[in-house]
Parts: sequence; C-alpha cells; structure tokens
Amino acid sequence: MLRVWRRLLGLCTKTVLEDVEFDDDAGVVVAHVRPNARARQRCGRCGRRSPGYDGGEGRRRWRGLDLGTVKVFLEGDAPRVVCRTHGVVVAAVPWARHGAGHTRDFDDTAAWLALQCSKTVVTELLRIAWRTVGSIVTRVGDEIDATVDRLEGLRRIGIDEISYKRGHRYLTIVVDHDSGRLVWAAPGRDKATVQRFFDQLGEDRSAQITHVSADGADWIATVIAERCPSAVLCADPFHVVRWATDALDEVRRAAWNEARGAVNRRTAGRASGEARLLKHARYALWKNPENLTARQREKLAWVPRQTRDYIAPTCSRRACGWSSSSRARPARKRSTGGSPGRDTAASPRSSHSNDASSNTAPRSTRPSTTGCPKDLSRARFSPAPEVVSSM
Repeated sequence: MLRVWRRLLGLCTKTVLEDVEFDDDAGVVVAHVRPNARARQRCGRCGRRSPGYDGGEGRRRWRGLDLGTVKVFLEGDAPRVVCRTHGVVVAAVPWARHGAGHTRDFDDTAAWLALQCSKTVVTELLRIAWRTVGSIVTRVGDEIDATVDRLEGLRRIGIDEISYKRGHRYLTIVVDHDSGRLVWAAPGRDKATVQRFFDQLGEDRSAQITHVSADGADWIATVIAERCPSAVLCADPFHVVRWATDALDEVRRAAWNEARGAVNRRTAGRASGEARLLKHARYALWKNPENLTARQREKLAWVPRQTRDYIAPTCSRRACGWSSSSRARPARKRSTGGSPGRDTAASPRSSHSNDASSNTAPRSTRPSTTGCPKDLSRARFSPAPEVVSSM
C-alpha cells in the first residue's frame, strides 16, 4: 500500500515514506516522510554532510501537489546541522528546496503555470496566495541560474521592451533567436539598462554576437554600436510591419481628407458619401490582392480617380528611408470621378473628370533619406534574411 502512495505522491528515491493518514478535521492527506541514510545531516545550502546541531523546531509540514480536490502535506523532522561554510542551518530534505514551504514538484508546477498564464489563474488553481507565486518563481529561477548560464553561446539576439502597469513601467528583455528563449530581463528602457546586460555578458562574449534585432530606438542602437560594433543591427519584423501599416494609414487618411474637401467645395456637402467610401477602405488596403472581394476591388479601383498623388502601399519611411508623395503639398484643384458603380457619362461632371483623367496617373515614389530619423540613419540596418526567418 505504501508503494502505491509513494507513486501517487511522486516521492524520489531518497525519501522514505513511513505512513499516510487522512486528517478529518482539516480534510487533508498527511504523509509522514524522512530522508534515507545518504540524504541525512546535509547542509540545506550546499548539500555537504555536516554534524548535527539540534532538533530544530520539531516536525513541520510541506505542501504537496493536490490529489484531485484534496490537499496533500508531507510531514517530517527538520533538524539543524553545523556547516563549515554556512554555520548552523536547517538540514536539507530531498523533497523540498531549502527554506521552502512547498515540495519541489509543487514549486516546479507553480513556476511552469506562471509562464503559461496569469498569477490570478495560478492562485485559484493551486489555492495559494499572490505573493507565494512570486516567491516560488524567484526560488526556482535562482536555482536554475546557479546551474545554467543563460548568456552562454549567444550569437543572434533580439532586444525590445514590454510595458506593464498600464504602460507606466517597462521591462527590457533580450531573447536568443537561435533557441527562442528569454535569456535576460530587467526593469527600465534606457541606455543604462542595456549597458547592464552587456556588462553581465562581458567583452569576449559581446564580440561573438553577429546579429541584433531591435525596433530602431536610439537608446538601443547607440549601446550596440559601442559594445558589439561587429554585430549587424537588423530591423525587427514586427515593427517593420507596424511602420508600413501606419504609413499606409496616414496616406489613406490624407487622401480621404483631400477627397472630402473637393466634394464639399463642389456640392456644398450634398455628395459627402463619395468621400466616405474612401474612409472605409482601411481594411481593404491591408488585404492581399488575391483576398479582396469584388466590392473591395471596385473600391480600391476608385481611389486613383479621387487623388492625384495616389501611390501604392510601400514600406514605411521610418523603416526603409522612403518618402511618400502624399507629403507634398496637394494641388488646389482636384477632380472626382464619382463613387464606385456610378455612371460617369450621365454625371454633369463627367466631361470635367475626363479632362483631368490624363493628369491623375499614379506617381511612383523615389527613395529619399531626408525623412529618415537620425537614430536610424546612424544605425547599420541590414535585411538579414536568416535572422528574420528565425524570428
């Protein structure tokens, strides 16, 4: 019977199960355990065998993983030993970490859940306090950092910041693109925070970094140029897509305002529905051409007839250094060809629109570096397809 309970409780080979009882008053399962001969009288910090000091505070309990809806506790002695390095400390137990009130399996489960969901979910599922979750994560993280060097073998990394407390506080994080793991995080988003990362990394390992992806912030690019000058600074794909989307939306809004102004001047606001059609073309512009519906294709075909400075969606000026022709001063006279599906021949303005149709040809944009921010012009950005593909 004890063998079955041993398997259910997940006890290691260094733990001896003495007895299992059910506490009717508390409604919990209590397992009486003790270390085997090899695991006795060892320092709780370094694990070195040490002479005994006293019995400590007597028997104590450690919270274990629940059996369904029933809580489980491991109960055993907690004597103290005299370590040559750490002095008088509580003896180590094989089923729990030093100074913890939970078993190793409980701590590992809580730490894993904290990575997958919020603290609130962990507290409700495991029936522990909010602060307990943070203590468990810190305890498990310290044990991993003591045995594993997260910064070893870094070659291609990504640096970015995330916000919490509704955007009032920030964390700077560093990820390894080769393994996909988070290797470093610290509060703040400034040069001093990035400098702390490279201080821990060291000069030798900093020189081994080949690619760094970032969002183009000056406080990141400057530190990278100083600490690892041989690395190639790459634009983060997420930010490139966002910049291109924002630039496209700016062009759409400018074209809508121009069309709305031309319609209102001509018809005194009676035909504002034509400009409203361009206003609702936002999601159609985001789609791929093969995914457009018939109505969206008709709407996008109507756009060049409304704006003289119509351009196709291009990469963001911030990311690639391209300037949009919509930034130029708009012409005073605009021609409108009517809304999609409207018969332009029957319209009294059809002759005017036909005359101006020769002047409304799409104009392509030309590369320009005048609109590129200073921080991006100093940074050595490269497409780095191998880094982009790994992200």
